[in-house]
Amino acid sequence: MAEFRVRVSTGEAFGAGTWDKMSVIIVGTEGETLPLPLDHFGKEFTAGAEEDFEVTCPQDVGRVLLLRVHKTPPALLRPFWPLASDAWFCRWFQLTPPRGAPLRFPCYQWLEDKGSLVLREGTAKISWEDHHPTLQQQRQEELQARRETYSWKTYIPGWPHCLNEETIKNLDLNIKYSLAKNITFYLRGGSMLADLKLKGLLDRKGLWKSLAEMRSVFNSRKTPAVEYVFEHWQEDAFFAYQFLNGLNPVLIRRCHHLPKNFPVTDAMVAPALGPGTSLQAELEKGSLFLVDHGILSGICTNVINGRPQFSAAPMTLLYQRPGCGPLLPLAIQLSQTPGPDSPIFLPSDDKWDWLLAKTWVRNAEFSIHEALTHLLQVHLVTEVFTLATLRQLPHCHPLFKLLIPHTRYTLHINTLARELLIAPGKVVDRSTGLGIEGFSELIQRYMEQLNYSVLCLPEDIRARGVEDIPGYYYRDDGMQIWGAVEGFVSEMIGIYYLSDEFVRDDSELQAWVWEIFSEGFLGRESSGVPSSLGTREALIQYITMVIFTCSAKHSAVGTGQFDFSAWMPNLPPTMQLPPPTSKGQASPEGFIATLPPVNATCDVIIALWVLSKEPGDRRPLGTYPDEHFTEAAPCWSMAAFQSRLAQISRDIQERNQDLELPYTYLDPPIIENSVSI
Repeated sequence: MAEFRVRVSTGEAFGAGTWDKMSVIIVGTEGETLPLPLDHFGKEFTAGAEEDFEVTCPQDVGRVLLLRVHKTPPALLRPFWPLASDAWFCRWFQLTPPRGAPLRFPCYQWLEDKGSLVLREGTAKISWEDHHPTLQQQRQEELQARRETYSWKTYIPGWPHCLNEETIKNLDLNIKYSLAKNITFYLRGGSMLADLKLKGLLDRKGLWKSLAEMRSVFNSRKTPAVEYVFEHWQEDAFFAYQFLNGLNPVLIRRCHHLPKNFPVTDAMVAPALGPGTSLQAELEKGSLFLVDHGILSGICTNVINGRPQFSAAPMTLLYQRPGCGPLLPLAIQLSQTPGPDSPIFLPSDDKWDWLLAKTWVRNAEFSIHEALTHLLQVHLVTEVFTLATLRQLPHCHPLFKLLIPHTRYTLHINTLARELLIAPGKVVDRSTGLGIEGFSELIQRYMEQLNYSVLCLPEDIRARGVEDIPGYYYRDDGMQIWGAVEGFVSEMIGIYYLSDEFVRDDSELQAWVWEIFSEGFLGRESSGVPSSLGTREALIQYITMVIFTCSAKHSAVGTGQFDFSAWMPNLPPTMQLPPPTSKGQASPEGFIATLPPVNATCDVIIALWVLSKEPGDRRPLGTYPDEHFTEAAPCWSMAAFQSRLAQISRDIQERNQDLELPYTYLDPPIIENSVSI
């Protein structure tokens, strides 16, 4: 007979405890026990509790391989528990054998109804390191069960594939929001919706009466950033600043040769460039930059309140003054086809002509940001990473342990988005200029040209030629975060992959990479996205890209949505009149008439208010309360990563003290580990 001590840790969240009864089967190299009840007098497995049990095995099972955990409802009715099922969140089991050190079995899963879990000792192992047939079989059975639970579907042709669920009601508890997060999410949205409904604005289909009326509506939800946007939105320097540090800081690129369809002349820009230089000289010096929204050309547009909406595909030329002066716009063309009906607007034009041209650019920024930079490059792509991780990597795999914190709640928020945001008749469809049809077309177009380098920040910065443009805090902070993540990932890979051969021989890793390539990037070899990995260097870059996209990039392009859009003229979601075809026609009345109607403005701003802030239950970047790794080496690497992030945060906060508008979106405590809102 052998005596084991079993310690069980239950999660702290509301509802994590259970009235149900537990038993374990200890599986070893020499056999397995019968179910061993874990039972004290009274209630066990209370939320936040760690409890000890003594169990006796009649036979020696040899070296312990697995724990099988069984959960069974009690024979008597659960007192005071009205729900039909009683879920339990288990953090971990610890098994202390008669001889030897305690064995930790990480779990961090919900167990619902009458169910079972199979747990392994926490040492991370690549597939070929498991030599015992029982462990090999367990890996295969775990992945087979997960593939049945989490399957792919095509939501819209040409988009990355996604989780095959219609509603969050059907989601497994392990990927659902916690109760606290769910309540906060709906309270946050409901409070603003009720406010605008009571004011009679949410159902008002007409135009805003004035900019002053628009200003008064959102006074109650001011932030310092919202206030700054309102005060500076008409300024050329702030217009240009947003290409560097606004919601969509990923389009601006250095311009050495003007596109043939953007015929800017010396005479047009001489007043802005000043004496002693020329357009060609500045192009050669590298002081000119281009933002091209050409992908919007000819895109399908929406109908709102029975009125057709309009879109433009502008090109914007910007100039970086010498001596670290502000970046400034030089010229704007609102179409990809130059000619008499597509004038080039200049800062020297009439105030309202120039402001209207800039506002059309800002509308293009809204469409590109929401459809491509935010929805596609962050939400849809990270859903692919998440789903492939669940389907192809078992719990004991080191990459599962490394990546699972960066997938938290992603499937919930994306399923919810397909219910409430991007479904027919929902927010995107009823209140944005492109609607769901235009969004779909835009994503389909971009998927044909999406390249791996766009997802890897250092390569993207080099490709756009913006390594040295001053005041580019997205680049500066992003490169610091990328470096910290890359250093952390490099250490973790070095622990488990001792050579390139280890990478090539890891069949589960290769299946994971292939599934991301085929399901997420639709097997497009021209994308440059790897379909397999052959070296540790390639693996480090790939995992760094995944973690950075799930955390920092999402924060950079998502957290500021309300800040930059609460003052709607700064980022209008739609335009109700066509782009101007001549100069001298703009007016304050025409400007208001071009902006979105009241109900569409409110609809979009409610959504962005909700989506700009994590609804509680946060885990900032580098925070790993779930102890999936039990070995010392990865834990040391995590501590070093946290220390580096803390230093980056101190540096950012020190720099921000001297900024008129602090750039906070890549401050590590602000960054969430995963795409969860």
